[in-house]
Amino acid sequence: MRTPLTYADYAALPDDSNRYELIDGALVRMPTPGLGHQRTVLALARILADHVDLRSLGTVAISPVDVILSDVKTVQPDIVFTANDRQHQLRKRGIVGPPTLVVEVLSPERLEHDLEVKREIYFRFGVPHYWIVDPEQRTLEGLYSEADGYRRDAAFSGNDAAALRPFPDLVIPLGMLWSPELPD
Repeated sequence: MRTPLTYADYAALPDDSNRYELIDGALVRMPTPGLGHQRTVLALARILADHVDLRSLGTVAISPVDVILSDVKTVQPDIVFTANDRQHQLRKRGIVGPPTLVVEVLSPERLEHDLEVKREIYFRFGVPHYWIVDPEQRTLEGLYSEADGYRRDAAFSGNDAAALRPFPDLVIPLGMLWSPELPD
């Protein structure tokens, strides 16, 4: 049986230009996201950061940023929002503890990891809001935490105008998130 890695082990790894998450003490390599994925992350992060900065609501960060949830569990969501009441969690190395919102932009090769494994992790460690963006299906789903699991706040598709917790006064024009179809 292999000894689980800790955050200290993870942080001490040499930079090999790959991205990793630490899941239950095991190192999980994350594939390089495609261009469509990256364009969606950038577009949504810009919208969120502009909204958050204009209102001084907290901090928006994009991956790679470590969200350190325990000594054996460190994840890298695509976008993270940490509200003002959680700013004490920000460190040079990343965010220690659950942020206010995590956003996962789905990639076909990581669907189970993002939709099942990370969803369970986010809920167990107290992340109040979890958004799932699917660039291929052109959907955005917002979830919020209840006592027994995540509940759907709302779901939007295509070119809808989306409004989700924790930003009641933010309208996201979904058409701005989707990249044109790119050849393989």
